[in-house]
Formats: sequence, structure tokens, C-alpha cells
Amino acid sequence: MEQITALVQIKGIRDGLLATFIDAPWEDQSVALLAQIDERQAFFQGARLAMDVGPQVLKVNDLVELRDRLSERNVSLWAVISESPTTEQTSQLLGLATRISKPRPEEHKQSADAISDESALFVNKTLRSGTRIEYPGNIVVVGDVNPGAEIIADGNVIVWGRVRGVIHAGAKGDRSAYICALDLSANQLRIADEVSASLKPQKDPRPEIASINGEGRLQAELWHTG
Repeated sequence: MEQITALVQIKGIRDGLLATFIDAPWEDQSVALLAQIDERQAFFQGARLAMDVGPQVLKVNDLVELRDRLSERNVSLWAVISESPTTEQTSQLLGLATRISKPRPEEHKQSADAISDESALFVNKTLRSGTRIEYPGNIVVVGDVNPGAEIIADGNVIVWGRVRGVIHAGAKGDRSAYICALDLSANQLRIADEVSASLKPQKDPRPEIASINGEGRLQAELWHTG
């Protein structure tokens, strides 16, 4: 199964998720995509998916079948990027986009230090109890992280919402990583090997950023988002 799933790489982009395929027969590529989704069903629930299929020549039946199988898993196929005119025309006939937007430099700069489409996973939903997200880069969540939810990132974690679950940034030992949230009332925060105590809910929550200070301790301070 690992060999099959290796045929597709999925990363976060501005408008959802992008699946990029390694050269292989379309049947193998589509099986690999569905296998990855089935392995992480909670994460992919409600996701918007774009695909970069390279030179793959796809007919209407190919895309309709995959779109239906994705829909059964509550994943919405909205774009197909291809070097093949046939595949591009097929996609347009099905009402799928054939281009994906890139952030303008100023938008890219405002998102956060060291956050980019190449290194960040964007999650546009609230993470409920039992949800666990791991990513070898930065993670950006637009929504809350509820009690019982867990985020593990090799890089930074930014939450545009309330955090009451568990967040681990710098999971591979990066002590320069940080965690930002509009309300940082987490059950536990961890950066590299430094762990915080539970943070009590605030009566008047303000945006905060947690990092490891000069003394080697994990601390939270006001996060100036403007």
C-alpha cells in the first residue's frame, strides 16, 4: 500500500488541497489518491481538491468516475491542471477549473513569517475531538481546535480561532518554531521538547504567540495581528 500511495503527493494551497501525481497509469494514480484519502478520512472530510495530472490524457468517464468516488468520501474536486489539451478540455466540459490562483507577493507576506504555499497545510474548518493532523511543515487553521483535537507540525502552527486542544510545533526539534492563536486556551502546548501546563480559558481572550524564550522556557505573549 505504501508503494501505491507514494504515487501522489498532497499539499495545502490557498484554495484547499493540491494532489500532484508521479508518472504512472491513471488507474494506479487514482487508486493511490483514494487510498491516501481513506487512510486519513477525518482530515479530508469536506476538503476542496485540485489535481495536477501533468501530461495524463483523461476522458470524461475518467474524471466523472473519480469525481463521484471523491464525492462519496465528502471530498469536492474543483480543479484539474494538465499539460494535455484533451484533459483540459474535458475538465472544462465538466465545469472544473483548469487554473489555480497564486497569492500576490503582498498577500504572501502578510500571511505569516516563513509561511508559504510550498510549506504550509491550510485547514479551513474547526477540528473536533478525535481529529489528529500531522504535517512536515507549517499548519494554518481557520477555525477552532476543540478539546480532544491534536495538531503536530514540524514547523509553526497558526490558528485563526480558539485553541483548546493539543498543539505541538517544531515536532522534529525546531526550537525556533512558534504557535499563534486568537484565543490560546490550550489543553497543552509543546514546542520541540518544551511542554506547557494546561492554559486556563481567558475571560477576555486576546491573540497570543507562544515560543521558547531566551531562557529556554515556553512562554506566551501578545500576538500583534494587525
